[in-house]
Amino acid sequence: MNTVSEDLSPTTAAVNNPTAKKSAQKGARSANAEAQPHTQTTVANPESRFLNRELSWLAFNERVLNEARDERNPLLERLKYAAICGSNLDEFFMVRVAGIHRQIAAGVQTPGPDGLLPRETLKLVRERTHVMLRDIEKATQHILKELAAQGVKMGQVSSLSKSERAQLREHYLAQIQPVLTPLIVDPSHPFPYMSNLSLNLGVLLKTKKGETPDFARVKVPVGVLPRVVAVGDQLLLLEDVIAEFIGDLFKGRKVLSCHVFRVTRNTDYEFEEEEAEDLLATIEDGLRRRRFGSAVRLEMVEGMPQEILGLLQEKLRLNPADIFLLQGPLGTADLMGLPVKRPDLSFPDFTPAASDLDEDENGIFETLRQGDVVLHHPYDSFVNVLNFLEEAAQDPQVLAIKQTLYRTGDDPRLLGALRTAAEKGKQVVAMIELKARFDEQRNISSARKLERAGAHVVYGITGLKTHAKVTLVVRREEGGLRRYVHIGTGNYNPKTARLYTDLSVLSADAELGADVGELFNHLTGYAEAEYSHLLVAPDTARSGFEALLEREMENAQAGREAWARLKFNSLTDPGMIEALYRASQAGVKIDMVIRGVCCLRPGVPGLSENIRVHSLLGRYLEHARIYAFANGGQPEAYFGSADWMSRNLDRRVEVIAPVLDDTHRAHFFHILDTEWADERGSWELEASGEYVKVAGDLSAQTIFAERRLPA
Repeated sequence: MNTVSEDLSPTTAAVNNPTAKKSAQKGARSANAEAQPHTQTTVANPESRFLNRELSWLAFNERVLNEARDERNPLLERLKYAAICGSNLDEFFMVRVAGIHRQIAAGVQTPGPDGLLPRETLKLVRERTHVMLRDIEKATQHILKELAAQGVKMGQVSSLSKSERAQLREHYLAQIQPVLTPLIVDPSHPFPYMSNLSLNLGVLLKTKKGETPDFARVKVPVGVLPRVVAVGDQLLLLEDVIAEFIGDLFKGRKVLSCHVFRVTRNTDYEFEEEEAEDLLATIEDGLRRRRFGSAVRLEMVEGMPQEILGLLQEKLRLNPADIFLLQGPLGTADLMGLPVKRPDLSFPDFTPAASDLDEDENGIFETLRQGDVVLHHPYDSFVNVLNFLEEAAQDPQVLAIKQTLYRTGDDPRLLGALRTAAEKGKQVVAMIELKARFDEQRNISSARKLERAGAHVVYGITGLKTHAKVTLVVRREEGGLRRYVHIGTGNYNPKTARLYTDLSVLSADAELGADVGELFNHLTGYAEAEYSHLLVAPDTARSGFEALLEREMENAQAGREAWARLKFNSLTDPGMIEALYRASQAGVKIDMVIRGVCCLRPGVPGLSENIRVHSLLGRYLEHARIYAFANGGQPEAYFGSADWMSRNLDRRVEVIAPVLDDTHRAHFFHILDTEWADERGSWELEASGEYVKVAGDLSAQTIFAERRLPA
C-alpha cells in the first residue's frame, strides 16, 4: 500500500530549480545586507579545518532566538521560542560547559579538532553566553511588552488595585506560604544546598545596630507551584508575589531587601557500567549523586548587594566570569506555557493526518503485506504507530513483540500495549535505555512496570546507549511465521511526535524483518549479526557511510553523476567531516540540511567548495535523518536514528535502513527538495563560519502541513 497521497506527488527534480533560486537569493541578500539578521560566527581559529563545537551550538541557539524576534510568528509562539532558548542554554551549561570545566580540572592540554584548548574554549563560551543571556532577556521583555498591548499583562504587585492586592494576599496565605521554608545562615545553620536550576530569594535581615545583616534563603517552589500567578487581568511572577509578602516568613525581624538568584549545576555524571553488578541500582545511585554536582553558573538580578553576591560566590565556589547579572526574569524556560488561551496569538491548530492503516478487513497486517507504509510526522499522526502496537498486542496470531525504548514520555498507550501483550502470554522484549539523559528515572519506572507484567526487560550493551528506534512483531500466518517491523528516526514518544518532524517506515519485507531479528538477537544475546540491508552502529554504520561516499568519489572521477544529500541534527565527527572534504575535492556535490551543530566549514576553496550547508528551523523541531546518494544515476536513500557525531557512530546502537520502494524513495527526495528550497526558516552556513538568513517566505513545513508542492 502506498500511503503517499496523490496531491503530495513526490519528485526527484529540484523544486523550482533550487540552485538558481539560491543564486538569486544570494544577490538579494547582498543588496539587503543591513536588513538580514546574522548569528554569531562559529570560527574561533581561522586556520582550523573545523568549526568549534560549542560556538556552533551557541550559533544554533541564536538562530532559535531569531524566531522569538521574528514578527511573522504569533506573540505567544515568540515567547515560547525565547523560553526554548533559555531551556537550551540551561542544558548547555549543565552538560557541555560542565564538561569543559571537568576537562580543565583534569589538566587536559590537548587541543580539540578546532585547535583550541579547553580553557580557550571556556573563555569564548563565557563571553558569548553573557551576551546571549542578555539577548534572551531583551527579547523576552520586548515580547512581554507587546503581549501587554494585546491584553496579556505580566504586571507588578505594585500595579494591583486595593481589592486585587487583598485577593493576592489571600491566595498567598492559603496556597503559597505553607509551601515555603525560610532558611537562615548563621553558625548553627550552615549554608543550605541549592539544587540545580533552583530559583531562590536571597533575603537580608536587620540585626543589632552596626552588625552585618543576616542572610536567609527562600527557595521559590517552581514545579511544585506554577511560575505565574493570575490575579484579575494581570499575570505575576511567583517570586515577585513571595517577595511582596516575605516579611510574613520572618515575623519579628525587619527585612532589609530581597533579591532573586538562580543556580545551575553540573549534571554530566558518568555511570560506571563496567563495574556495576546491577546496572539499574547503579544508575539510581548515580542520579542521587548527580543532584550534588558542582555549580557552573549563578544568575542574579541586578542590584544584588555585595553581602549576598560575595557569600554565594564563595559558597558555590564560582569564578566571577560564571556569575551573570541580569534584569530578569530569570529562568525564562518557565515561561513556556503561560496560563493564557489566545488562539489569535498562537499558531493555528494543526491536526495530523491519521491514515486508516487497518482499513482492510483483515487489519493492519494485511495492509502491510500489500506494501510498506511511510509516515512523515507530525504531518502523519503517530497514532498510526500506536495502532500498530495495540493491534499486535491484541492479535492472537502475534507471538512476539520486541522494541527499543529511549524516551517514551508519559503516554499510557505505548507501555500499555506492551503490558497487554505480556499479560496475554506473548514474548515481549523491551530494550530500555536507562542512560537516556534526564529521562533515567522515567525509564527506570517503565522498566519496573513492564517487568511486573511479565515482559523481558533488557538494559542494553555495556558501554553503549541504545538509541535505535525499532520494533519487531512476529506473527503466525499461513505458510509460517512473518516478521513486521517499524523503523523510525524519532523516539516512541507520542508527545514529541506532535512537535518534532520525523520519519517512520512500517514494513513486512522479509529481508528487512530478518535484519531486525538479527539486531535483537545481538542486543539481547550478544550474538554475531550479519545484515543484508541495515547499517548498525557501532558495527557497520561508520564504514557503511564511508563506503557510500567512496562510491560517489569513484563515480565523480569516472564522469558519472555523483552527489550526496544529507539531513541530520548535528555534524561533529572529525572522521566523517574529513570523508566529506575528500568527497568534495573529488568533485562530489554535497548539500546538507543540519539543524544544529556543524563543525564542517563549507565553501572553502580547495577543501570544501562543493559542499553547501543549510540549517532549517520552524514551528516543528527538525529531527528526521535522511542520507541520499546519486549512485551513478540510480539514487539511493537511507533513513535512521544517527547523526554524524562520534557518540552516535561509535558509542551508541543506531539503526539506518534503506528506502526499498521506488515511490517511497521519491517521497524522501521530495522532502529533501522541499527543505532545500525553504526560505522561511533556513540559514546558510558560509565558509567564514557565519550563518546568514535566507530571504523569503516559502516554508517547507507549511507545504508539508498543507500536503502541496511549492509554487
